[in-house]
Amino acid sequence: MKQLKHALVILTILISNYGIGQIGPVLSKEEAIEETLSNNFGIEIAGNDLEIADNNKGILNSGYLPRLTGNAGANYNVEDQEVTLRDGSENNVDGAETERYNASLNLNYTLFDGLGRWYTYKRLKEEYNLTELQVRQTIETTMLQLFSVYYEVARITENVEVLEQTYNNTRDRLTRAEYSFDYGQVNKLEVLNAEVDLVTDSINLMNARQQLRNTKRDLTVVLNSDLERSFEVDTTVSFIGELQLENFVRTADTNNVRLLQAQKNISITNYDYKASKSVYLPTIGLSGSYGWNQGNFPVTSFATSSTTTGYSAGVSLTWNLFDGGSGITNIKNLRIQQDSQELLLQQITLEVNRDIANAQGNYENLLEVFRLQEQNVITAQNNYDRSQERYKLGQITSVELRQAQINLLNAKTNKNLAKYEAKLAELELLQLTGQLLNIDF
Repeated sequence: MKQLKHALVILTILISNYGIGQIGPVLSKEEAIEETLSNNFGIEIAGNDLEIADNNKGILNSGYLPRLTGNAGANYNVEDQEVTLRDGSENNVDGAETERYNASLNLNYTLFDGLGRWYTYKRLKEEYNLTELQVRQTIETTMLQLFSVYYEVARITENVEVLEQTYNNTRDRLTRAEYSFDYGQVNKLEVLNAEVDLVTDSINLMNARQQLRNTKRDLTVVLNSDLERSFEVDTTVSFIGELQLENFVRTADTNNVRLLQAQKNISITNYDYKASKSVYLPTIGLSGSYGWNQGNFPVTSFATSSTTTGYSAGVSLTWNLFDGGSGITNIKNLRIQQDSQELLLQQITLEVNRDIANAQGNYENLLEVFRLQEQNVITAQNNYDRSQERYKLGQITSVELRQAQINLLNAKTNKNLAKYEAKLAELELLQLTGQLLNIDF
């Protein structure tokens, strides 16, 4: 008996201490989204990938700009020379020195390459668009991760409130039982039952509060924020209207990110195929240069020094008539890849339609479960209120009252679970329809 009372005192102190410092500013859904978009590591990495794709599709990577190179050189020779002149005389020079210097600017430009770079340039633009879709998919996935944790914090927060109500009701019941026992109205069993139930409710409340702290830390990881940050979350949940949701489902084929990515992959493969056919056509190039040359020669030469400067220009045509068959093989392979991408699009379309149908069914089912659970809470609350009145009148035992209390506790926690499961199912359906980033949370 004394040990049980001692345990109750300790649990009461622990519960009071656990409640200290838990109140913080409310982290709204909009603020959570803003912090995630600004700080989440995955989104930042996806943004860097998009920046790389933007660089790749620029004019500097297109192949349309000319190439300009500068060359310079110097040569120094020391030779022993023996020269026979036209008149038959000979001239010998030991250690004849020759110096040559040159510098030039060279310009090369491809006028026509069989349209290969044209289709390559268009492919790079499509790759940028594909990367944009990949960034969008990363954001959508991160948003689902954010709200799965955010709503879990909200659910546990509401569960803690329910457990606090249960704890307070049990504590009041214990107080009444102790007074009634002191005045001889109930036996000791009523007091002991209330004490045992209070210990159980205390432990459940402590565990729920610890779970809440752990889940808040999970949320700060998604936000890339301080682990020990103090905050509360918004537990308000609203659902999208049925007509609006049906419209989203009807237009899913034009908004689903997986389908859009598959279509972009088809476009990229098509441009690769067209670019590969440039092997059948010639390449026409333009070249030009401006050069300077200077030389200092030994006495055995006709001139002791010379300097030249000048321009040069030319046009060249190169036609690879046969490259051993690698070009033809590449064209055939890319044609097969086109067919594969078309088949993959059909497969993804079938999978997306299935996923949308399943997600819509799950959402409608969970939403109906939530509405039933709301009604169940009303029924359980009425049952508990009446049980309390009957308990005060001595018409039922504490065991029966406790059962009504447990039924109410389960009804409220089940309602909380159903509410957030239905909301997450709605968000998953919105992602599949391509509308997750177009709604207000």
